[in-house]
Amino acid sequence: MATYTIILNERSAKDKALVEYLKALGALITKVSPKRKGSLQRSMEDKKAGRIERFDSSEDMFKSLGM
Repeated sequence: MATYTIILNERSAKDKALVEYLKALGALITKVSPKRKGSLQRSMEDKKAGRIERFDSSEDMFKSLGM
């Protein structure tokens, strides 16, 4: 038996019809949703990507924001 991975758009009528057809044939269908990243993981990625700014004081931060 072979295993196939098919990526479908659940909002598409054609894709919904395909899933229903496969279910009618008795194919085993497993829905896999991408895992959401936690806030710590997103923060670490921001730090690695250089999207973090550091300021010596709150006044410096407000100056950079134009306040």
